[in-house]
Amino acid sequence: MKKLVLVLATLISLPSFSQRIVDFVNPFIGTGGHGHTYPGATLPFGMVQLSPDNGTNGWDWCSGYNYSDSVIQGFSHTHLSGTGIGDLCDISVLPMVDKTASIQKTTSRFSHKQESAKPGYYAVQLKDFDIWVELTSSIRCGMHRYTFPESKNASIRLDLGFAINWDRPTESSFIKLNDTTFVGYRFSTGWAKDQKIYYAIRLSKSVKDIVLFADSNKVEGNTAKAKDLKACLQFETKKGEKVMMKVGLSTADVEGALESLNEIVGWDFDKTKIDAENIWERELRKLQIRTEDVALKQTFYTALYHTYLAPTRFSDRFGNYKGVKGNIVNGKAIYSTQSLWDTFRAANPLLTLTQTELVPAIINSYLSFYDQYGLLPVWDLQFNETNCMTGYHAVPIIADAILKGITGFDYNKAYDAMKASAFQNIRATDLYRQYNFVPQDKAGESVTITLEYAYDDWCIAQVAKRLGRTNEYKEFMKRGLNWRNLFDKKTGFIRPKNANNRFVEPFDPYFADTDSKKSGYTEGNAWQHSWFVLHDVYGLINYHGGSNRFVKKLDSLFTVSSEVKGTNITPDISGLIGQYAHGNEPSHHIAYLYNYVGMPEKTADRVAQICKTMYSNKPDGLCGNEDCGQMSAWYVFSVLGFYPVNPVSGEYVLSVPLVQESALQLPSGNLFHVLVKEANEKNKYIKEVKWNGELYTKSYIRHFDIMQGGTLEIILGEVPGKTFGKAIDDLPGRAVR
Repeated sequence: MKKLVLVLATLISLPSFSQRIVDFVNPFIGTGGHGHTYPGATLPFGMVQLSPDNGTNGWDWCSGYNYSDSVIQGFSHTHLSGTGIGDLCDISVLPMVDKTASIQKTTSRFSHKQESAKPGYYAVQLKDFDIWVELTSSIRCGMHRYTFPESKNASIRLDLGFAINWDRPTESSFIKLNDTTFVGYRFSTGWAKDQKIYYAIRLSKSVKDIVLFADSNKVEGNTAKAKDLKACLQFETKKGEKVMMKVGLSTADVEGALESLNEIVGWDFDKTKIDAENIWERELRKLQIRTEDVALKQTFYTALYHTYLAPTRFSDRFGNYKGVKGNIVNGKAIYSTQSLWDTFRAANPLLTLTQTELVPAIINSYLSFYDQYGLLPVWDLQFNETNCMTGYHAVPIIADAILKGITGFDYNKAYDAMKASAFQNIRATDLYRQYNFVPQDKAGESVTITLEYAYDDWCIAQVAKRLGRTNEYKEFMKRGLNWRNLFDKKTGFIRPKNANNRFVEPFDPYFADTDSKKSGYTEGNAWQHSWFVLHDVYGLINYHGGSNRFVKKLDSLFTVSSEVKGTNITPDISGLIGQYAHGNEPSHHIAYLYNYVGMPEKTADRVAQICKTMYSNKPDGLCGNEDCGQMSAWYVFSVLGFYPVNPVSGEYVLSVPLVQESALQLPSGNLFHVLVKEANEKNKYIKEVKWNGELYTKSYIRHFDIMQGGTLEIILGEVPGKTFGKAIDDLPGRAVR
């Protein structure tokens, strides 16, 4: 233990760590291109995401902001990070001067030269109003500081009708409590059908007058209720005067929103900003790297930052939140924004390592959802089931926690919830059970659905075994092999079949379509989806005809034409290397499959290529949607040199780290330390590995070994080592449960 503490102290005292980690985070990474991230102020997993909105609708504005834009319509308090659908952007405000109150869309120009962001802080100059805007936040409260010019007609415009993409308001309210405090709510529908946000606004300056518009009509008084409601809070300002505002949120009621204001005591904006920065510094320091490559360091720590933006806190300070049925429910530390189709692959497994203490609260949130809905969430937004994407992927996240011994939730209840999802009669699950695959003529995206249900069922089997339910273990293990029913040995692809058990013709592995009736695959084609057999890789190898044929097919994935055929191709198929599509999640594990056939050098080549070509420290530094941390989690793992191909297996497949050194602070106080030796431009492959000083030949490392702490020493060479990852017993997945 003393040795490990000494190693951590040594790592932290290195020159590269003389600067705070938050200084390497660039929240603008991913705000350009198709990354769909936001640059605003938030805390790890916070309810408030206080960020600018351009007021532009479109796919690349799913977070409300895109780096290519040049105007700002307002600063709203809830945002999605990297999703493919736009929603939220609740409680939008805009400071203005010399602007007549109206219902018309109001924007201001801005320049990136007068814009900055770091964890917990965002600032921008509104050119048209000469107002310097600064934003910071606590968990449930956003804090604004506006530096105004001199004006007889200054105001803060509250626009409860503001909406992007799918979202639209259904009812809003505004009530003046006194000259500095205002409350109300915004109800809306969109991707999530029943959204309720209650707000409480408190200003550091008294309001001189209020101008209200309810559904385009100007109304008198201090109270209004409408679908589209706008309120202009008016006052006078001196040159350089700083007006501050706090906005507290609750999904339950106004009382909860008012209580959220108490998270920030007084009007010390700088202290609140520093507090937010220190919280981020504390969380980011749990995982540290050493490298001379500043750009890589910025990309890495921003990626780690992005993995802490979801899920988001949903319960207020009283423990209250809007339940699935719209009623107020009381719960402890409830979280929402669960992009499970994306995050079960690497983002949630990374949280298992970096935020172990948070995992029980996340799973208890799933179980609260199950209590109210009868099923585990698929894609939970604001405690609404969007039923977006395929699979029932709360299952592998829960199974992973159980099998890794994480406590703090009811294992038996969790198992019952998993079974409920597996025996539902919606989302083609009944067809899957009836045919042992999903027929394409009965339901679209049939291959993806079959593959993902098979994996989730295998995960349920592992929990059944852990709980001593032998018969159910056998049943779910059998269901876990259903992927084999769609494998075509002639083409080497997993293909759609109809209910008559015949493959759908014609077949083109390059074909993709957003119309699920035309495509057997979700956001992809046969090239990308035919590798999703995380739990039965050796079965997949055998079905290909052995290791040599498997490797030949795998090689071809990265070298064939990048043309995707079809008339309605989703933009999610991006970041192409051949037909490997790193911009979307189904491809994320594939480069690591070479380890399963004793060729870790090929894994090293491909992982390095992807890291260096698909990520950068620029606004367009993500090749696809960030998807609530998954795109970034892949990069974090890959830079460190290991990846959870099958998260529930308890194994991480090894590759070549892209940094000289890394250290993970474990909940026990122990340290998992990775040290790379002989790294240079020529030495690209693992020559030898030592674990705590002893020779280590396996091309994977187990979770329980990591959690005990220790040092993994990786020695590189120009040619691959002769013993590392070559013997059958040294391959990943051989001892999988």
